[in-house]
Amino acid sequence: MTAPSFSLKDQLFNREKVTMVANEIQAVYPEFAYKEFIKTVITRFPELELMERLYWLRECLQTFLPSEYRTAVGILIDSLPPPLDPDLTDADFGDFVYGAYGNFVAVYGTTAKDVQFSLDALKEMTKRFTCEYAIREFINQFPGQTLQVFATWSRDDNYHVRRLVSEGMRPKLPWGKNITTAYTAPMQFLDILHSDHTRYVTRSVANHLNDISKIDPELVLNTLKKWQSLNQQSPKELDFIVRHSLRTLVRKGHPGALQLLGFMTANVSTTLAIDTPAVTIGDSLEFSFTVTSKSTTTQRLLIDYILYFQKASGTTAPKTYKITSTTLLPGETLAFTKKQLLRVMTTRRLHVGTHQIELQINGHKFGKHDFDLLH
Repeated sequence: MTAPSFSLKDQLFNREKVTMVANEIQAVYPEFAYKEFIKTVITRFPELELMERLYWLRECLQTFLPSEYRTAVGILIDSLPPPLDPDLTDADFGDFVYGAYGNFVAVYGTTAKDVQFSLDALKEMTKRFTCEYAIREFINQFPGQTLQVFATWSRDDNYHVRRLVSEGMRPKLPWGKNITTAYTAPMQFLDILHSDHTRYVTRSVANHLNDISKIDPELVLNTLKKWQSLNQQSPKELDFIVRHSLRTLVRKGHPGALQLLGFMTANVSTTLAIDTPAVTIGDSLEFSFTVTSKSTTTQRLLIDYILYFQKASGTTAPKTYKITSTTLLPGETLAFTKKQLLRVMTTRRLHVGTHQIELQINGHKFGKHDFDLLH
């Protein structure tokens, strides 16, 4: 018998989770029709996807709680479980079901008279589950007030609150609504948060800088150099921030990013041989190559290869794959044999025709080689 497939939506939003929420609310709001609430919420779950379940739960909360916004939010806050463990430092996302609470505030609380109340509510809610999506409504509609609050939150005792400042303002937050403030606006807060002692916060800072690197690489490089000179973060953690912030630029072979990581222009020669010049979709491209030092000194090398996938339009889409980071002694030769499975993925369609592969070492490209992709 085939095992049932894993369902994230069923794990995050199910009868048990809704019952938990209903009992918590009923404990602080005895008039709450919790049995009817549970039945109403659960009835539609089978037809709804993950985020649709979150929005439906928020709609049901609005139906079953008092109609006055502040009263309803007060009940939600009073019903919350204790904050997440403050002694943890990473990957403590909390329970996704409470994302409906932040969404409640974002949908019903973005009014001029309620903005400060709503921001205070999100501050409490984010200690149970991140409000990085909800806060973006306030950044867009009330940027002045929200950024003023962020100045305080960036130094808050709770690391979930501090992280919200960085994560909420990321210019390219996955699945997040676009924000209209300038991408430079959060820099004042990132300058503070880069020295944070929790990885949950510093990872957000690095992801934030990685987002900005797609818009303004020089700002990112100059910021990281400034942080290195300030010496406000431990060397190990700052090294993590630098590497994680520059990952997109490194894949693109950006010279400034590679130099900041200690990879100078490579003085090498290469050979590359394609062992499977014709590959059927679903099989592997097999290739081998050598890298030989032409330098009189030891070199640090970041060795990648780029596949140029043919698109339906006839143009190509490059994707960089990492091979290794290593050192090469004077006159030394390194030899590699690699396989790259070429199969259809949900994020990429494969088209038959001529494709290309190219070595990239310390950002320098060494010439494209053709291979054919067949049905």
